[in-house]
Amino acid sequence: MTAETDAGFDPAATLDQISAATAQVLDTAAQFTDADVRAPSLLPNWSRGHVLTHLARNADGGRRLLIWARTGVEMAEYPSVAARAEEIEAGAGRSADELVADLRDSAARFAAEYRRMPLAAWSRTVRWTRGQEHPAARAADSRLCEVLVHHVDLGAGYTPAQWLAEFVDAMLSRVVASFSAREDAPAMRLHATDTGARHDIRPTAGPAPMIHGTGSSLLAWLMGRSQGADLVAEGCPRLPEPPFLY
Repeated sequence: MTAETDAGFDPAATLDQISAATAQVLDTAAQFTDADVRAPSLLPNWSRGHVLTHLARNADGGRRLLIWARTGVEMAEYPSVAARAEEIEAGAGRSADELVADLRDSAARFAAEYRRMPLAAWSRTVRWTRGQEHPAARAADSRLCEVLVHHVDLGAGYTPAQWLAEFVDAMLSRVVASFSAREDAPAMRLHATDTGARHDIRPTAGPAPMIHGTGSSLLAWLMGRSQGADLVAEGCPRLPEPPFLY
């Protein structure tokens, strides 16, 4: 895995990022006691045990998508959205040691299947549980996103400021594109003060205030992981309210 796909996806580099992010979240989780994993996460109605179980089952779901792409034999990410939720609920109450072992083992299975992927397989289309169809390379990007974002959701000291710069740049562009296609997203302009990057969200939908902040702060706010206290709004008395995304 030393080459890139036609779309510029570098499997080896992305696996390195996934592996590093996974090691970080495992280091955090290894410090948890049984009481810690019962404590609320930053996600509504989810404990840390729910978040850790979700990360483990997400690795298994991603692995199944990679098997589909590699073999050509259709394999569902999850049997259904309901089955996914049931698996998370069923696993959330386990001990801290069990949760960490599951997260570690599922991540290792994902990485092993990832390494089996021939370069051409990354361009093959697979289907996610909610029906979205994308090249298999999106499963790699998605896994990196899951690990980085849900590490924040554990509420254990890891913050969006620690997100990889490459992830922030790519994900911010993706979130902007997603919101620009939605009628419920307010018009706004974004200025990443650390990189100078600028993005417009539905600029023709009405007055578009300028929101200034670092790329990670903007992304965290758009993804509902921050109230935006470290952002500066220009052209409006308060920050707009982004719709739910992820």
